[in-house]
Amino acid sequence: MPQIIPIKDLKNTSGISQMCHEAREPIYITKNGYGDMVIMSVQMYEEKLRMLDVYSKLEAAEAQIAEGKVMDADESLASIRAELNV
Repeated sequence: MPQIIPIKDLKNTSGISQMCHEAREPIYITKNGYGDMVIMSVQMYEEKLRMLDVYSKLEAAEAQIAEGKVMDADESLASIRAELNV
């Protein structure tokens, strides 16, 4: 379940930092009862960026497959060897 805290709780910076490092998901900050910001640890942020990169690459690969831009393994290896003169 997501953690939701009011913006006034941000005054306790060391407590918020600890909360961010212990949480396995972003922490939502509200202002006047409405969603305002989301905070997370740097480690979690970098993990999210890595996963977005993976999803982007998977999407590109699926598009190539849908367009028929595929080779079997033998053709692919032969192509690579020819490019590298191996």
